[in-house]
Amino acid sequence: MIHVNEAEGVWTVTIDRPEKANSLTREMLMTILEAAEAADRSAAHAFVLRGTGKVFSAGADLDAARAGLATDWVWEKLSGAVASLHCLTIAALNGTLAGGAMGMVLACDLRICVPEAKFFYPVMKLGFLPQPSDPKRLVNLVGPARAKMILMAGQKIGAEEALGWGLVDRIVPAETMDAAIATLLADVKVADPGHIGAIKGLI
Repeated sequence: MIHVNEAEGVWTVTIDRPEKANSLTREMLMTILEAAEAADRSAAHAFVLRGTGKVFSAGADLDAARAGLATDWVWEKLSGAVASLHCLTIAALNGTLAGGAMGMVLACDLRICVPEAKFFYPVMKLGFLPQPSDPKRLVNLVGPARAKMILMAGQKIGAEEALGWGLVDRIVPAETMDAAIATLLADVKVADPGHIGAIKGLI
């Protein structure tokens, strides 16, 4: 299930399927996509992706992946929608991030995670190609060799290593995650949406 909340110009999208490691169905992906598109139309100040439980997302639901979700266009459409938002976008990772779920997270402006988080994208082992924009975004963050470590060598990266590589921007204990998000949102919440978009465009 996906929960979408909008308050004071901040859109918060929470993946809430902890009993299935927050694995994603096509319906869930469409809900996140629609939330991103609605946020863009509303001149949002910020867009925050979150998860419940111990895993942010294990990627595609296995049954759905076998039925074709692993290569569905919705992944690329979603990451593109997140990347094109004119507001500040934040992935607040409550745990491990895997597979296709990495696309929307790579598309965010900022990524923070708990110390227990791990990152992996097992496309080599599973025989799938990553979504087209994911490798380029990954390279922009960590460089080509480290991108190959994840996508080709299939390495599982811990939070400290991810921070050192630039894959995440801050490590935050779970009990202070809400406060950490609030700190990142403080300035944009009181700014004009046009000013937010202008600065993001310059960057």
